[in-house]
Amino acid sequence: IAIIGTLVGLLLPAVQAARESARRSACGNKIRQLAVACLTFADVRGVFPAATDWSTSHPNYATDTANVVTKARGWSWIARVLPFMEQPRIFDNAITADMALAGSTNAIVHLLALAGRAGVPLALDRFDEISRRTPVIANIRPSGDYLAEDLHDAGGLPAVLERLRDLLHADALTVTGRSLGDNIAGAEVLDERVIRPRAEPVSAAGGTFVLRGNLAPDGCVIKPTAADPRLLVHTGRAIVFESPADMKARLDHPALAITADDVLVLRNAGPLGAPGMPEWGMLPIPKRLLEAGVRDMVRISDARMSGTSYGTCVLHVAPEAAVGGALALVATDDRIALDVPGRSLTLLLDDAELARRRAAWQPPEPKADRGYTRLFLDETTQADRGCDFRFLERGGPEREPEIF
Repeated sequence: IAIIGTLVGLLLPAVQAARESARRSACGNKIRQLAVACLTFADVRGVFPAATDWSTSHPNYATDTANVVTKARGWSWIARVLPFMEQPRIFDNAITADMALAGSTNAIVHLLALAGRAGVPLALDRFDEISRRTPVIANIRPSGDYLAEDLHDAGGLPAVLERLRDLLHADALTVTGRSLGDNIAGAEVLDERVIRPRAEPVSAAGGTFVLRGNLAPDGCVIKPTAADPRLLVHTGRAIVFESPADMKARLDHPALAITADDVLVLRNAGPLGAPGMPEWGMLPIPKRLLEAGVRDMVRISDARMSGTSYGTCVLHVAPEAAVGGALALVATDDRIALDVPGRSLTLLLDDAELARRRAAWQPPEPKADRGYTRLFLDETTQADRGCDFRFLERGGPEREPEIF
C-alpha cells in the first residue's frame, strides 16, 4: 500500500489537471482520496516518512485527511491492510488450514519466515499446539484417497474452513478486505467422502507434529498421516549418509546390509549444509527391500520434503548438522528412538559420549568465500526460524536516506 501510495502520489499532478478540467469529477475525487489515504497510512506506519511531501502541500490535504480518517472504519481494507499481518491470529488461521488439509510441511518454514518479516512472534511449538486441536478432514493425498482437484469440486478450502469455523478467528481480516468469516459464510460441503465430517476425520489431530529431543533440541517435524502407523513408535539402528552423493553411492551396497527396521539418516542437507535446504527428505528405500515388499522406513534429515511425498520422514532437524547440531554426531550403528505420539526424537547415547563427539567435531569448509552464496551462508536462519535472511526480519522503523 505504501509503495502504491507513493506511485499514485507521483502521478497525481497529471490526475489533478485532468480532474480540474473535468470539474472535480467523482472519479477524480476517489483517486485523490485513495492517494491521500495511502500516503497518510504510509506516513503513520513510518515506511516512507517523506511520502506525504506532496499530500501535505496539497490545498485540500487537511480536508481529505479528515474525511479519510472519518471514513476509516468503512474503508477497513485500507485502514487495516497494513497492520493485519501483525496479528498473531492471522497466522493461527493459516496454521489451522494447513493442519486440516494435512498440508505440506513446507508451510511451516514459509509461515515462520513471514512472521519474522512481519514482526509477529511465532514459535515452532505453536504449530504443534494447533495441530493437537485440529482434525484432518480433507481426505486428499498423500494422507487420504483423493486429489486436490476433488477437494475443489467438493467445496474447496472455504467448505473445509466453514466446517472448522469454531477453531478459527473468524473476525480476522483477509486480503479481500473482508473477514475470514464473511469469506467462508455459507460454503457447503458437496462430497463428504472428500471433506469429512468432524465426527469422521482422516485423523483426530493435525497433519504435522513437532518433535524434540537430544537429536533435535530446536525441533523437527513429521507428517504422521502420511506415515506407516507401525513406525510412529520405533527404535532402530542408524545408517548415516553424509550427502545425497554418499547415499547414492552406498545405499544399495551389500556391506551395509540395511534392514527394514534400520533408520536412514541424511545430514548436511539443511539451510546451510546443502545449502538451501532442498527437498531431499524422502530418502529412497534400498532396492533389495523394495523388491521384498518394504514400502516405508524411518528416515531422518535436516532437509525438506515435497508436500506430495509420503513416508515416516522426520524433517527440518534443527540445529542442522552443518552448524554442529546433534545430527552431525550420529554414527552408523547408533540407536535412535522415534516416538511420534510422545513428540520425541532421541539419539540413545549418554551425555558423556555426546560431549566427547562434540569436542571432536570439526565444522565443514564453507561452501563459498564470496558473493551471494557467502551472504546466504552468513545470514540464513535455521529451519525453526524460517530459513530466512536475518536482515529481513522486522526491526525498528527505517530511516529515509538523505539525498543531496
